[in-house]
Amino acid sequence: MNVAAVRLFLEVLDAGSLSKVAARRQTVQSHISRQINDFEAGFGGALFRRTGRGVAPTELGERAAVRLRSWLLETDRLAEELREESGKLLGAVRLGVIPSAAHPLMTRLFERLQVEHPGIRLNIAEAQGTELNAMLDSGAVDMAILFRFNRPSGSEEKLLSVAHTYLIAAPGDGLTKEPTVNFSCLSGLRLVLPRRPSHWRNALDEAARSLGFALTPVAEVDSLTMQKELVAHTPGLYSMMGPYSIATELQRGRLQASKLVKPDLFRHVTLAFPKQGKLSPACRMVAEMIQQIVRAWGSELTEPTGASGRSHRSAM
Repeated sequence: MNVAAVRLFLEVLDAGSLSKVAARRQTVQSHISRQINDFEAGFGGALFRRTGRGVAPTELGERAAVRLRSWLLETDRLAEELREESGKLLGAVRLGVIPSAAHPLMTRLFERLQVEHPGIRLNIAEAQGTELNAMLDSGAVDMAILFRFNRPSGSEEKLLSVAHTYLIAAPGDGLTKEPTVNFSCLSGLRLVLPRRPSHWRNALDEAARSLGFALTPVAEVDSLTMQKELVAHTPGLYSMMGPYSIATELQRGRLQASKLVKPDLFRHVTLAFPKQGKLSPACRMVAEMIQQIVRAWGSELTEPTGASGRSHRSAM
């Protein structure tokens, strides 16, 4: 049994889509499809059936998934035990991250690992919160950095930081020139918002409804980069983001931001672990390193800088 093939089979099963897995692995769909076909051939029957929205497991696929998950878990445990006996931290750590945590946090983490534990390999998946939750629940990642609306209270999640919400606009905008802006001022604004379904979009819409108005998007875009580019190039267009998504643009003067208040919408940035399964020594080291880096940065996901400027300081 090929471990890599089993991991791919379970990843496709959990994602329900060949194209999603191909995008995540930065390859073409046909490459993933060929590997799945080869894997199915070894079972003598189809493990997936194609649907209009992706793939779904056959009855054989469902039975295989149950046993293969158990087999993979035991295989990983055995490998980790052997690595521990060698006295060195070795192996891959699968880490899921929200886009705003990708840099500089992952960059600094990688640099430290290269110096202190070069035997640990990072396998990083960048995705939005809903997908990261599914990957965490299915065991596709060993841990994940994601947003939560509620403060974590159990051992399965560690609080890293708190992210407030900012109204962003092109430089020179009048509404965002002050340190704060009331959420009620969003009534009637031309907005770029994330597409539904989205927990973040739901939270924004609910905040507006509680104040007696509805948000009026002129564009709905999933990509944070595209949202920022649209706002930066279009005077009078606005969006709402957390501080870590816009830190670089504020520092370079490409965007202007004002903290939203009344209500103050904030999310908890957490390091989440699977509800089941034991973390390997390499995973425990990576988890501790992430927490150490963030603590050294003052419980922020970005490095402290000496940059001046009101709009940059307000978002940090």
